[in-house]
Amino acid sequence: MYIGVISDSHGVFDPQFREFLEPVDCIWHAGDWGRDAAFTREISDFKPVVGVHGNCDGMDIREIYPAWQFFDCEGKGVLMTHIGGSPGHYDPRARALIERYRPEIFVCGHSHILKVARDDHYDMLTVNPGACGIQGWHIVRTALRFKIENGTLRDMEVFELQRSTPKYY
Repeated sequence: MYIGVISDSHGVFDPQFREFLEPVDCIWHAGDWGRDAAFTREISDFKPVVGVHGNCDGMDIREIYPAWQFFDCEGKGVLMTHIGGSPGHYDPRARALIERYRPEIFVCGHSHILKVARDDHYDMLTVNPGACGIQGWHIVRTALRFKIENGTLRDMEVFELQRSTPKYY
């Protein structure tokens, strides 16, 4: 399975991100879609999506995507939520879900900062794809893609796109 991971699109899904994600089988979206449910369909019409809603998403998006999901992907348990944190600094709700489900891959967004880190305490990989949208304080817009085959995650790639609009603080 070839996976693309994005978050914090805030209503923006540029052609450059589409091109980067074109070869993937599925997109995981870690919340803060933006705009409205029609925008979520722009992405789900492009590729199958597994997603969660974020703190900035309205009720129409929350009716489509839950606050968190735990699912299996090619033999790997995956937990996804929007506000998650990072190893040693998890949001209390995310930590409770991690302890309950013991995922092998934990995906979150919210920080707008790309970070992939191994958490030895929970024996899992934490994945935050950063932000692919233009809203927020980040300077570089990012996305990830990787393969999961026979229970092994491999060939992770990062896509970076410089912001072309002013930063908002």
